[in-house]
Amino acid sequence: GINWWDIFIEGQANHAGTTPMNMRRDALLAAAHLIIAVNQIVRREPGRQVGTVGRIKCSPGAPNVIPGEVEMSLELRDLSSEKIKHLFQKISQEAQKIAKLTGTKITWRPVDANAKPALTDPRLQKAIIKACQTLNLSYQKMPSGAGHDAQDMALIAPTGMIFVPSAGGISHSPAEYTRDEDVVNGANVLLHTIVHLDLSLDLPRKEK
Repeated sequence: GINWWDIFIEGQANHAGTTPMNMRRDALLAAAHLIIAVNQIVRREPGRQVGTVGRIKCSPGAPNVIPGEVEMSLELRDLSSEKIKHLFQKISQEAQKIAKLTGTKITWRPVDANAKPALTDPRLQKAIIKACQTLNLSYQKMPSGAGHDAQDMALIAPTGMIFVPSAGGISHSPAEYTRDEDVVNGANVLLHTIVHLDLSLDLPRKEK
């Protein structure tokens, strides 16, 4: 599952040179505390869950003004919806403590906080594995932390996914690279998977 929130932190913009440190209500300081808290909370839990603050906007954005407002994002991903809810609860509780510590106000807006994990079909998994074995290719079963069309297609039909290696595991980056032979292997696995499913699944066929 993938859940997103927008976070709004309200402090008080003030002159950076004349406002004592103990009188500041620094929204960016609160954001920094919260980002660290997200990292620590997510890392402490056992499992494959991940948490990311990928966007942050600070206002007024001047070097001589204490930040008065921050808008930032939070994304949590895991195979369990309950785990995501648990993590969000711990993060929001910590956010209340941070708000009190920094004299700020922290509020949340769900952007997409109900995206459930999508499970692939066991029959398709077996067909993909058989294709790899037929082609004498190594393989490993793994969950995908990314969003794919299969996440929506799984709501209406059996789905499966075939991944090919990216050098260094880099994705969503200009540095992403997959060797030509791995692309060819992936295409052949897809072909053999489709042929195997066509021959093995009891599906209705149209008469010619």
